[in-house]
Amino acid sequence: MDTSSKKEIEKATIPVVIFCGGKGTRLKEETEIIPKPLVRIGERPILWHIMKIYNSFGYSHFILPTGYKGEKIKEYFFNYPMHHGDFTIDFTKEERDLTMHTPAEERWRVTIAGTGLEAQTGARLKRIAPYITSEIFLLTYGDGVANVNIDDLVAFHLAHDKMVTVTGVRPPSRFGQIRVHDSGIHFMEKPQLQDTYISGGFFVCNRAVFDRLSDKEELNFEQHLLPQLAKESQLAVYCHDGYWQCMDTLRDMEFLNEEWNRGTAAWKSW
Repeated sequence: MDTSSKKEIEKATIPVVIFCGGKGTRLKEETEIIPKPLVRIGERPILWHIMKIYNSFGYSHFILPTGYKGEKIKEYFFNYPMHHGDFTIDFTKEERDLTMHTPAEERWRVTIAGTGLEAQTGARLKRIAPYITSEIFLLTYGDGVANVNIDDLVAFHLAHDKMVTVTGVRPPSRFGQIRVHDSGIHFMEKPQLQDTYISGGFFVCNRAVFDRLSDKEELNFEQHLLPQLAKESQLAVYCHDGYWQCMDTLRDMEFLNEEWNRGTAAWKSW
């Protein structure tokens, strides 16, 4: 077996967990009808874009912990071939006959797990533990895209031997900045913040993290577990200075759609 084949087999055993349970209240214009991960960028949900990022690096097993309007996510993937392919339904036969004319677009394995309407991220993660048997797994949010090199991220995690690695990002400012120089004024439209990193998702976790979690609904992965792991020197930060953008507001959604429609989507790695 050559090295590349071995690498592909290993990736096939490592799941990608994408949090899909939040209510998305700051995007209520869209999320009153569908959950935030199904809000579209172009013709596809942002969740599809996130999955495509990981899949472009060879990861094809996805676990989606759902909550608010989780049935919509189940319906979307249950009917995925119908959404994105051509088919014929023959009603002339006694039993309805369905023929798909296009092959499956994605070679994905998707596990959708209901994790409660009110559960916080730590509880959601604990509740999908039975679906994860690999020594490590990948984890991110269902509302953010980036051009993170997933191969480099995983290699960084393995090299640093910590329980969790979080990707630190420098988000773009929501406002333009004006710099005044002796030679004149320099205006920067939405420059990248330079002072500090924030958590951008795109985690790598050891399976041992489940021993530190409970399914108490108030348990928050970011607020309760990560600070404790930092104190214990069990948290590593992979610094990503490239593109990252979340979709918290209607303005964010419009911005991401503009980038996609212009063909300048920096997160498109496929």
